[in-house]
Amino acid sequence: MAQQHLDPTDPTARAVSGDALACYLRAQATEFLRALRLHRETGGDAGGPARTKARVGDNGSQEAVDAARALRRSARRISASLHTFRPLLDADWSEAIRPELAWLSGTLAMEHSYAARLERLLLALHRLSGAAVLPAQAGVIGMPGDAEGTAGGRGAPQKAASGDTGPPPHPATAPERGNLTVGAAKAGALLERQLTLARTRAHSSALQALGSSRFHAVADSIAVLASEVPLTPAAPTADLRPLAAAAEERLTDAVAALPLVTAGHPYNAEALIHGLSPDPAPHPQDAPWHQVRLLLRLHRYAREVLHGDSAQVDVRLLAAGQALNRHRDASEAAAAAAQAARTPRIAPATAYALGVLHADQRHEVEAARFAFQQSWQMQTVGTP
Repeated sequence: MAQQHLDPTDPTARAVSGDALACYLRAQATEFLRALRLHRETGGDAGGPARTKARVGDNGSQEAVDAARALRRSARRISASLHTFRPLLDADWSEAIRPELAWLSGTLAMEHSYAARLERLLLALHRLSGAAVLPAQAGVIGMPGDAEGTAGGRGAPQKAASGDTGPPPHPATAPERGNLTVGAAKAGALLERQLTLARTRAHSSALQALGSSRFHAVADSIAVLASEVPLTPAAPTADLRPLAAAAEERLTDAVAALPLVTAGHPYNAEALIHGLSPDPAPHPQDAPWHQVRLLLRLHRYAREVLHGDSAQVDVRLLAAGQALNRHRDASEAAAAAAQAARTPRIAPATAYALGVLHADQRHEVEAARFAFQQSWQMQTVGTP
């Protein structure tokens, strides 16, 4: 199925008025409030550090996980719509609520992100060591992160029904380190200590955020939004298509700036450049890819506003988004491995294992770029 580009000048296309935006925002606000109510009913603390090994069969835990994920899902869509269609919304209100939604979404994402990063790195250590890895089992992770992300390495299962995947498969227990070499086992233990500590802190931050006056102010604003959308006087009769087309154009321009020709060749080693740089900052070459990922999300959500429930899932667009999610996951995992390798006074064997792990994840970055290039070129070629 080819991607349908938005053309506001097409006389045969039906105009989409601002009423569609109001309807979409009210629906997302309602989803937010429903998820918040469910989150409170289930205790709001499911999947914390003491319960990370709970089974999915624990309905209360899974409901809390689903509720937290739904909170982030609706917050992302509201924030994205306020950004794309901001000329049609009250400027003061929109500029005040958008940063708050970004804060909420980011805060709820952190615990899940650290858990998924640790899982990815431990599984990679076992894969690189040739050790047997326990089969992945669905577990409960506290505050789910980016529902559209993936945590596994190669062959991680994808859920492509709507573009929003659930929490990544999480082993019921961490892979045993007994079959690893000494360096790999110590590297795994070091990563587990560092990322578990970070996850625990993120869990506490999420709980504090959900109980704060700042969050209650956000929830109150969303409650008002569920019944009254602050559109400008001209918005009800305005056509949404030009603004949605502008979001698509920003995405297209950002993709055009990527080195897709290089990414079209597997094992080009581009992602390994600067791998030995003393600069501890993230790879600067990753930033444009991360930006494309965000612009792709804005484009997808704009399509949802225009087409509502009748919008068909663009499989190729979805594949491109999944590739960029894998790119982000691998990039962050590589940075975590590099950070662990800078720990003072670690054994040479441990540092070596972390270096191999870092290179492996940078190869995963490269593989994700290749996958994105393949899916994006298919969109371009398949578009009439």
